Amino acid sequence: MTIKTRILKIIHWFLLKLLHIERRFEPWFRPQWNALFREPSVRFVQFLINLTRKNQGLQLAEEHIDTDEEESLDKIIDQMADQMRSRFKPGGYERGGNTKTHGVVKATVTIRDDLPENLRKGIFATVKTYPAYVRFAGPGPDVPSDIEDVGFLSMSVKLMGVPGEKLWDEEKFTQDIITSSGGPTFVTPNSRENAKLQYWSLQRMALYYFINPFDHHFRDMMMQSLYNETQYNPLGVRYWSCTPYLMGEGQAVMYSFVPKTKVETHIPGLPFGKVPFNYLRENMIKTLSQTDVEFDLMVQVQIDPHLMPIEDSSVRWPEKLSPFFPVATVHIPKQQIESPALIEFTKRLKMNPWHCLPEHRPLGNLNRARRRLYFELSKFRQHMNQTTHIEPTGDELFE
Repeated sequence: MTIKTRILKIIHWFLLKLLHIERRFEPWFRPQWNALFREPSVRFVQFLINLTRKNQGLQLAEEHIDTDEEESLDKIIDQMADQMRSRFKPGGYERGGNTKTHGVVKATVTIRDDLPENLRKGIFATVKTYPAYVRFAGPGPDVPSDIEDVGFLSMSVKLMGVPGEKLWDEEKFTQDIITSSGGPTFVTPNSRENAKLQYWSLQRMALYYFINPFDHHFRDMMMQSLYNETQYNPLGVRYWSCTPYLMGEGQAVMYSFVPKTKVETHIPGLPFGKVPFNYLRENMIKTLSQTDVEFDLMVQVQIDPHLMPIEDSSVRWPEKLSPFFPVATVHIPKQQIESPALIEFTKRLKMNPWHCLPEHRPLGNLNRARRRLYFELSKFRQHMNQTTHIEPTGDELFE
């Protein structure tokens, strides 16, 4: 290791420590700050992002494939696999992304009966209740103490009993929806920049992706920082897909899960004491021992191909142009999530947005990358753990 690298690592470590200290105090000021300043700040950052964007002249739901996408994807896969090798041992491999599992729960997803005709596509075509599994997780690539995590969560929903031919035949009867609490935009605008982020993450210096003076991503860092914060309970957070999906031919949408239930939010030990390593999971367990939990599944329809782009995931689709509309209810009944059988089942569970009907095809370069990225990394993880993939039905018992 060179002297320059040592210095960079020390600076990175110091910045992270400052962030970890700040996160211990956030519950006393961040909710008030969010209420007063987050939306104006988001508008300002989005103004800066849109200043330099060019209109590609695309149509609604139209994609544009760059010539270097496969090269970027190869880099992402190689670097994320190397991260997994450096962080985990055979038999204990975690996922390359959305790494730390806070809990997998049984749920149902019920399609609403008041949808307009343009939203009655695919799984939303008829009023129906689907059995589902929901996985709540941290971002990764490590499995740290919750209070020292990056500051956002993921919610991945697997619907079962979905008829029809799927785009990815790895599973026959499922539909997956993957979302993040890190705000309505993704951490990188596209797969080309994501390859750079994975390089710095492999060096265990991910902050330098954002602050590298020779290739900075200050605006993306500002946007992410407005949503990355101390988390209280995965069951009480709003999630966004950050990337678009078809909703029938020629129509693109974003997804969002919006919580409807009051949940446990106490974090023991703050600000100066010892915080439980897995307090997010403990708050999930406490909540689900006392009450059912519900989310609204919302969609936002693309109505302007430039202001609501398919290929640039750093841009928030303006809700003033197109508000989110509720299309389904996610119901999570009271349950226990601690059984060894459920934990073992979680290791065999795969989430991939390409487990879907053609009517809901993932759109944009990051989603195109996810098809092979998620497949390759999940296959690698399960090989290293000597476990196998399972397509669930919802009838599994975890006693």
